[in-house]
Amino acid sequence: MDLFDQSGRENLAARAPLAERLRPKTLDEVVGQGHLTGEGGPLREAVERGRVGSVILWGPPGTGKTTLARVLAASVEEEFIPLSAVTSGVKDLRAALDGARERLKYEGRGTLLFVDEVHRFNKAQQDALLPALEEGLVDFIGATTENPSFEVTAPLLSRSRVLRLRPLSEGDLETLLERGLSELGVGISGDARDYLLRLAGGDARRMLNALEVAAAGRGRVEVKDVERALGQRALRYGREEHYDVISAFIKSVRGGDPDAALHYLARMIEAGEDPVFIARRLVILASEDVGNADPHALPLAVAAAEAVRLVGMPEGRIPLAQATTYLASAPKSNASYAGINEALADVRRGATPEVPMHLRNAPTGLMRKEGYGAGYRYAHDDEPEGMNQRYLPEELAGRVYYEPKESGAEAGIKARLDRWRTEKKRREAERDESPQ
Repeated sequence: MDLFDQSGRENLAARAPLAERLRPKTLDEVVGQGHLTGEGGPLREAVERGRVGSVILWGPPGTGKTTLARVLAASVEEEFIPLSAVTSGVKDLRAALDGARERLKYEGRGTLLFVDEVHRFNKAQQDALLPALEEGLVDFIGATTENPSFEVTAPLLSRSRVLRLRPLSEGDLETLLERGLSELGVGISGDARDYLLRLAGGDARRMLNALEVAAAGRGRVEVKDVERALGQRALRYGREEHYDVISAFIKSVRGGDPDAALHYLARMIEAGEDPVFIARRLVILASEDVGNADPHALPLAVAAAEAVRLVGMPEGRIPLAQATTYLASAPKSNASYAGINEALADVRRGATPEVPMHLRNAPTGLMRKEGYGAGYRYAHDDEPEGMNQRYLPEELAGRVYYEPKESGAEAGIKARLDRWRTEKKRREAERDESPQ
């Protein structure tokens, strides 16, 4: 390499985006993904071993897949050959593999082949990798944002370790933001900092690119600078708005207004609210406010929460919207919620009398001799449909905690319990009137 090449490289490096300039050089400088890079982690072990093998890094954008590949190549002192599955074909892949063979033969150096968006390679392209992996010609890292189970061929999967990358935490993003501010030599207001962190959504590249544009020609970054850089207005969404908007959201769902609920859901999504937090609140509401009026509400809310964890954002907005509109439109009952609260209140007041003898467990002869379990009537063998004998302690006889509403499916539950309670009272009255 001559002086002109060196000058060109330096000029190119100076023009590189902030995210590129801040790429770590060693594994210790990597922010986040401690489960992979920390002591005992698979990537740490690969560096100590001096060979990467075949790895597929699976995770959301901006979580460090390319960064980790470059760091690993430098750490094991192999030539780093990057390919993009979007622009490269079998010809490019074979040229890279031929180069790796020549490098190994004449220089004694290994090659780490990195394929970004590997899920975009078709079957023939993925199959072209297999012989090189089988003979150990190259170490291989494939990066994908898609589930490898669906997008990567079985032969390539069987020869690779799949390592899952997690979205960067707020603490990780703050660390990178500080590095970016130091690199640019600028300050930042508290509101602008919060906005950038919310905007990132776990994507470090997105945050750093936005910071670089916002900081151009300024000594201190304000919210208006970030807004100008992105061409969009920052929603006011501080600590107070966090509580106010989620409160309005839950009350709109509870009150049966899907349109208002979607409005507040959109505000939270646009402001960068944690979608898992929203999903958790919907799961709670499904039991607290819908309950047995629609027994499908809770499983649907749980499924929506799991879907959000599985697909992430922005697609996660779709199951969130489905659960929101279903729960808002469902019949409502808080009878289960009110019932457990009343029962807990009694227990906390000390209303915990002895368990009736006929309901007690009787695993030993001594306990049976003492009367444990005596007189218990097995419900499935008994003629009465329900409440075939006394289950509450005598001191709480007649206490009613669960009072179903005349709403949705719970209306049927109410009719059934009313019938059982009426029949139970009739049987008890007949017993009281019968001669002893």
